[in-house]
Amino acid sequence: METNEIQQQLFNYLKESLPPHLSLVDELCDLLEISADSAYRRIRGEKPISLIELKRICQHYHLSIDQLLHLENETVLFEAPGMNGTPKEFVDYLKEVFMQFKYFNSFKSREMHYLCKDSTIWNFYLFPELAAFKTFFWSKTINNEASLSNKTFSFEEFPFNDCYLLGQKILEEYNQIPCVELWNLESMYSTINQIAYYRDAGNFKTQEDFDSVIRSFQKMIDHLQLQAEKGFKFMPGATEVSYKAPIQFYVNELILGNNTMVANLDGKKMAMVTYGVFHYLFTKDSRFSNKVISSFDTLLSRSTLISKTGEKDRNRFFNALREKINGLKK
Repeated sequence: METNEIQQQLFNYLKESLPPHLSLVDELCDLLEISADSAYRRIRGEKPISLIELKRICQHYHLSIDQLLHLENETVLFEAPGMNGTPKEFVDYLKEVFMQFKYFNSFKSREMHYLCKDSTIWNFYLFPELAAFKTFFWSKTINNEASLSNKTFSFEEFPFNDCYLLGQKILEEYNQIPCVELWNLESMYSTINQIAYYRDAGNFKTQEDFDSVIRSFQKMIDHLQLQAEKGFKFMPGATEVSYKAPIQFYVNELILGNNTMVANLDGKKMAMVTYGVFHYLFTKDSRFSNKVISSFDTLLSRSTLISKTGEKDRNRFFNALREKINGLKK
C-alpha cells in the first residue's frame, strides 16, 4: 500500500469517527498547529504528514499504528482515562461517564449493547438513598477516600447531593441511547452483598439509614421492571409522552456477564471493558468490537427477552430479586 493511500485512509477514518458538528480541518489546525490550507493539503495527500504529526494524531485520537496499517496481529490498543493522573474522587468518575454519554448522543445514529455482570452504575442514581449508599461504598471501600475513614453510612450526613444530581444527568443522557442489555440474577448480588456486609459490620449509623436504603433499592427494582414492561427508558414518575429510547432487556440464567459495552455510533463501534470495579478501558478497534458483538449475539440467542413480551419470565426475574432484597431485613 502506498504512503499516500495510507495517509488518505487515516484522514477518512478520522472524518468518519468525528461527530457531525466537528470539522476535521479545524481539529487538525488546532492539533498540529497548522493553517487550514496546510490541513487540506495533508487530507488530500498532497503533503505527507511527519512522524511527529502522526504521533500527535495517534495519541489524540487513540489510534494504533497496527490498526492504521492493517497489520494482521492480535494487538488491540485501549485507552484508560485517568491512568496517568492522581487518584480522583468518585464524583470525577461520574463526570467522565456524563461526558461520555454526551459524546454518544452527539451522533445521529447510536445504540449500546451491555453484557451485565453488575447493574449499570447509573441505575443506582434513580433514587437518592441508594445513590448515597453506593457512592459512600465506592468512595470509602473501593476508592479509599481518606475523608470517609472510620465513618459509618448516614444519609443525613452523607447525602452526596452533587453525585446524585450528576447521576440524574447521566440517566437523562443514557435514556436517549437505544440499548440491548443482557442480565443474570446475580447482576444485583454484589449490591445485596455490600448492604449485608455493612449491616453485619455495623456500618449503618441508624436502623432508619439501613431501612431507607432497602426501600430505595426496592423502588429501583420496581422502576427497572416497569421499563422492561414498557420497553422504553424513562425517569421515575415520567408519563408515556416523555418516554425516551427503547430498551431490549434479556436474561440468561446460566451466563454471568463481565460489564462489557459496545456503542455503535453512526456505524462505527467503540468497545468498553471494565477494570478496577468502576473504571473502563476504551477501544475503537473494529475487530475487537465485532468479536464482542458476535459473542453477545450468540448469548442473546440462548437468552430470554423480558422487555415488552415475556410477562411470566419478567415477573419471575424481578420477584426473585425482590426476595433476595427482602432477605436483607431478616
